[in-house]
Amino acid sequence: MDDELKKVIRGIALLNASEHDGMTRIDAVISKVIGTRPELRERIKEVIPLISDVVKEVNKLSMPVQKAELEKEFPELLVVKPKQERSGLPPLEGAEHDKVVTRFPPEPNGYPHIGHAKASIIDEEYARMYGGKLVLRFDDTNPENERLEYYAAIKVGLDWLGIKFDLIKNTSDDMELIYKKAEELLQSGNAYICTCDKEIISKNRREMLSCKCRSIDIDQNIKRWNNMFEKYKPGEAIVRFRGSMQSENTVMRDPTLLRIIDGPHPIHRDKYRVWPNYDFAVAIEDSIDGVTHAFRTKEYELRNELYYVILDKLGMRKPKMLEFSRLEFDGMPVSKRVLKSLVQEGKVSGYDDPRLPTLEALRRRGIVPEAIRRFVLSLGFTKSDTLAPFETLESFNRKMVDSTSIRLFIAVDPIKLTVKNNNLTEVKILNHPQKHMGARVIQIDGTFYISNEDASHLKVGDEVRLLELYNIKVTKLGSIIEAEVIGANFKSEIPKIQW
Repeated sequence: MDDELKKVIRGIALLNASEHDGMTRIDAVISKVIGTRPELRERIKEVIPLISDVVKEVNKLSMPVQKAELEKEFPELLVVKPKQERSGLPPLEGAEHDKVVTRFPPEPNGYPHIGHAKASIIDEEYARMYGGKLVLRFDDTNPENERLEYYAAIKVGLDWLGIKFDLIKNTSDDMELIYKKAEELLQSGNAYICTCDKEIISKNRREMLSCKCRSIDIDQNIKRWNNMFEKYKPGEAIVRFRGSMQSENTVMRDPTLLRIIDGPHPIHRDKYRVWPNYDFAVAIEDSIDGVTHAFRTKEYELRNELYYVILDKLGMRKPKMLEFSRLEFDGMPVSKRVLKSLVQEGKVSGYDDPRLPTLEALRRRGIVPEAIRRFVLSLGFTKSDTLAPFETLESFNRKMVDSTSIRLFIAVDPIKLTVKNNNLTEVKILNHPQKHMGARVIQIDGTFYISNEDASHLKVGDEVRLLELYNIKVTKLGSIIEAEVIGANFKSEIPKIQW
C-alpha cells in the first residue's frame, strides 16, 4: 500500500479525531476515504487493515499532539470551505420565474421510501427555485393495489420531510375527463379496442405483427368501448393506442391505454371499472394540471415518445419531460414488492424497521429530514446510477444533529474488566464538548465493560487509559480481564480505551 494513501488516511483520521474529543472510528474514516478516493471501493478489503492501524495510532495521541500534527502536516484540511448554494440542481431549460409547475405523482400502493424522498425533494426544489407551484397527485388508477392506508402514509411521510404542496389531488377524480379523451382517440382512429387473448397480444408485439382488431372501423370500436363498461369481463377487452407494430421502440407497438378492473376502489368504490394505465393517465394529468416540467426516473425514458404522441393526437399542451437516476442504498431493498415480502414473511418487524429505507424506518433510526434533503441535493440531477452507501446519509445526519445531541458511548460485544484498586466512586462526564449542554455523573465500583475489539489487542502488562478516569495495567486475561490502577496523570504515549 503506497505512502500517499497512508498519508490521506492519517489526515482524515486526525481531522475526525479533532472533531470527536480526540477519538476517531474506523467506520468514519472508511466512509471519508472512499468519498475522497472512490476507486478504492473495489479494494476495500485491502485498505481496511491499513485504516485500522492508522486509527489505533491516532487514538494513542493526546488531543494537543493530534492538533499539532494536523496543523503542521494537513493544514488544507482545516481550511473552511465557502458554503455552496443550497440546491445542487442545474437550471431548467425554458423555465420562467413564477410560471414553473412541477408534480409528485406517487401511486398509493405502498409505504414511501428514500426513492420517493428524492423525487419529491427534486420536484419541490425546482418549484421553489423558480417561484412556481408543486402538485401532489396520487396516481390511483389500479384499485387492486391501492389502499387508504397508503394515501395516509405518503402524506405523513411527505409532511415529515417538510414538502409543501400548492395542490393535492387524485388522478381517479378525473375519470370522466380521461374517458372523454379516450373517446377522442377512438373517434379519430388513433386508438382501438382489442379483444385478443393477452398471450396473442404479447406474441404479436414481440413479432411486430398486427391483430385483426386493428382493422375494425370506428363505429365498431365505439360499440366495443361502450361494452367495456358493462358487458366485457376483465381481460376480455382493452383500449390500445394505434402506434406502429414495426417500431424499434417496443413501447410504441400499440400499447394498452385502458383496461377493465373489477374491484372496489379505496375512494370511488364501484363507480368505475375501466381504468387508465400509467402512460395514458400521466400524459393527460400533467397537461391539465399545468405542469411545465415533469420529472421521473430514467427507466421510463423509452416511454417519452408515447407520452408526447398521446398529447399530440389529443391536441393538448405538452410539458417538458426530464429523467434522473433512481436512488438506492447499497444492501438495502427499495422495491415495494421486496419490502412487502419482507414484512409479510416476518423477516423485519414492520415498515418502520430501522434496517429498511422507508421514511418511517429512517425517522425511527434518527435520521432528520434536513439531512435527507441535503443528501439528495448533494447527488445532483443526473442519469448516472445512484447506489449510495448509507454512511453518506449518516454523515449528513451527524452534521445536522451533532450540535444538539449529547454524546453517549457503547461497548460493542462487551468484555468485563475489573480494576482491583479502584479508588473512585463516581466520575463526571461532559454530555458534549460544548459545556453548556451539561454533564452526567456515572457511579463506578471498579467493574467496567470494554469492546471486544479493544480487549482483543490487550496483553498482560499493557498500560492503557480508561477515558475520563485513570491509567491501568493489565494483570490477567480471560473471560474477565483484570487490571490495576497505576496513576491518574495523562500519558500521551499509551492507548485510550472507551468503557
